[in-house]
Amino acid sequence: MRRGRVVILRLAVVPLLLLSLLLAPGAAAVWLNLPASGAKCVSEEIQPNVVVLANYAVASDGDDIARQTIAAKVTSPYGNTLHNQEHVSAGQFAFTTTEAGSYVACFWIDSGNSDVGLSVSLDWKIGIAAKDWDSVAKKDKIEGVELELTKLEAEVQAIHVNLLYLKSREALMREVSERTNARVALFSILSLGVCIIVSILQSWHLKSYFRKKKLI
Repeated sequence: MRRGRVVILRLAVVPLLLLSLLLAPGAAAVWLNLPASGAKCVSEEIQPNVVVLANYAVASDGDDIARQTIAAKVTSPYGNTLHNQEHVSAGQFAFTTTEAGSYVACFWIDSGNSDVGLSVSLDWKIGIAAKDWDSVAKKDKIEGVELELTKLEAEVQAIHVNLLYLKSREALMREVSERTNARVALFSILSLGVCIIVSILQSWHLKSYFRKKKLI
């Protein structure tokens, strides 16, 4: 009986997991090829009150590359600096978002004697993916299916919060669109009124001119 319940739960979990992959904040591991001069940046659209954890490291294939260092800077949507490191070959940053918008992480080579580019690995974890589930399992003494259900519950909550955020963004965009449409309609009416007034004045001026010239 218990085994049958587990199967039913797992079957019910599948569509929710698929939905969570689409809506819930997750993890993104990317490789950045840094040029010899200039910076390479990545950005992520994140809502408020979300935990962000990231690790980055220079991919060293030789002694020359291993001696080279990079600089890393992370900024919030309002331009606040959340992380700033120089002359490092690896690092980590973690923060909880307070603003909704695009968070940008930029990397560049600051060795000073580099003529070639570098490759940097960036493991960017957001929300549920940034949570230490091993610690949670040890603290709450859960494992197996119960741990998976706990993860699923957290993902469902993250999806719910994300949907509410998207709903608020959609309402804000609709309000801006309606306000813009109202302004365009008012401008069109004013433009039409100005054209009518100008036409009337022009017609009156032409009639007065022709009467003075005794043409009519």
